[in-house]
Amino acid sequence: MANSSTDFFLKVYDVVREIPYGKVTTYGAIAKAIGEAKSARTVGYAMNASHQFDDIPAHRVVNRNGVLTGKHHFPGTYVMQQMLEAEGIEVVDDKIINFKTHLWEPEIRL
Repeated sequence: MANSSTDFFLKVYDVVREIPYGKVTTYGAIAKAIGEAKSARTVGYAMNASHQFDDIPAHRVVNRNGVLTGKHHFPGTYVMQQMLEAEGIEVVDDKIINFKTHLWEPEIRL
């Protein structure tokens, strides 16, 4: 039987899989969507562990200011930035330009 942190991570991954191509969302938005609004940091832990799965677009999850805070968990210094730029998202100094236009807000699921 799965433990509660595994269940939490799976809920996070379900939301992340829905982020549209060319869009990003935040750790906090994901936490809010799964009914755990105060758990943005734990969403970050889930994202750090997500790289073992090929179907989770972890590069599309950034902090509330559009900063690529998870970039160190990718295999290479600029991999996260390169993945976002390949989707048409401009990044300068680890921050998404015109962040609000690229922001996707997941639906609340309770």
